[in-house]
Amino acid sequence: MPPEAADGKSSLFAPRPPLAERLRPRSFSEFLGQPHLLGKGRLLTRIISHGKLPSLILWGPPGCGKTTLAKLLAKEAGAHLATLSAVDSGVKDLRKVVEEARRRASLGRKTVLFIDEIHRFNKAQQDFLLPYVEDGTVTLIGATTENPSFSVIAPLLSRCRVVVLNPLSPEDIRVLLERALRDPERGYGREKVEVEPGVLELLAEAAEGDARVALNYLETLVESTAPEEDGIRRIRKEDLARLAGEKPLRHDRSGEEHYNLLSAFHKSLRGSDPDAALYWMVRLLEAGEDPRVILRRILAAASEDVGNADPMALLVAVAAKEAYEFLGSPEGELALAQAAVYVACAPKSNAVYRGLAAAREDVRRHGALPVPMHLRNPVTALMRALGYGKGYRYAHDYPSGFVEQQYLPDELRDRRYYRPTDRGFEATIRERLLKWWRGRKG
Repeated sequence: MPPEAADGKSSLFAPRPPLAERLRPRSFSEFLGQPHLLGKGRLLTRIISHGKLPSLILWGPPGCGKTTLAKLLAKEAGAHLATLSAVDSGVKDLRKVVEEARRRASLGRKTVLFIDEIHRFNKAQQDFLLPYVEDGTVTLIGATTENPSFSVIAPLLSRCRVVVLNPLSPEDIRVLLERALRDPERGYGREKVEVEPGVLELLAEAAEGDARVALNYLETLVESTAPEEDGIRRIRKEDLARLAGEKPLRHDRSGEEHYNLLSAFHKSLRGSDPDAALYWMVRLLEAGEDPRVILRRILAAASEDVGNADPMALLVAVAAKEAYEFLGSPEGELALAQAAVYVACAPKSNAVYRGLAAAREDVRRHGALPVPMHLRNPVTALMRALGYGKGYRYAHDYPSGFVEQQYLPDELRDRRYYRPTDRGFEATIRERLLKWWRGRKG
């Protein structure tokens, strides 16, 4: 039977917190990484030394120390730390924090309000914070993995300093793992654990800059490794197979990383690097991106960046779309790869793209210019009497199937929108236009 508590109810020992929580730094001397913020003369070092903490937005990837940094900054400022998560908090919770902060302020103590995942607050919730951040009722520290310029309203953003945090380096993570193995109070220092050389380095690389993931990896290995006859838990490289598939690639379909990966993919296509195009495409697929989103980028690049330098690029891209819709994944992904490589390796021209933009600009600037009379279709006797179609020359009546005549309105008669390059098939187009139009086009 478990022991009884003073109130007569059964009590159980509280579960031990996860290793990542136990190893959370208790002072800046234990904090790893972010030398651009905490080095000599750097931003946060100056803030700490001056003792006046401004409102901050901490922007960085998971596991880089945002929450720990907020706690340490509040501690250094001698302020009470109130913590909320935007996932499960609302205006009611914010109002309660503000009321408590006012009471605390009347006693001469400041309040730091830390909001984790602040990008998940809607506009109304962020608006509620504005006056209390403005008048200093609370000092706000928001943590976000999303670009705050997209996810935090401008008035709130203007009242905070945005601090960008970087992923931890593999060296920092290795130091953290060694600390976890040595620490007798919070880690495994009192237990007999031996780690084969090279294991910590592999864990540090696999964590991709995320300290929490690295410590979770180590905890899984230690807790799932049975002691041998001598009482020692020995962790070997082959044990790392137990961690396979634990950490998904970082990718949020509605966040900035989604657009970063798509941008890198499209720019690799445009930049004629098939290897980079394949890499970013696989990154997107492995992260769960809809292949149709990738296909749209391939199709766009085939027109925007290849154009008539290789008209086959668009046909290959369209064929890849049809093939994927017929085959699905994973077989259809080969068609995506074929199209991506073709578009990347094709000669490049944005002449059609620029021509379309220039023509659109003239339409907007000049409005609905009248169609020249000789291009109008004389479908009635009245139209013919008014001169509709008069003077029009039918191209097929001429030996080469071409005759030079004006096709643009008078105001734009000498305008050129499409200027073909001398790359790929477009060089042939350019030569043809120069021959037909006596050098005026091409």
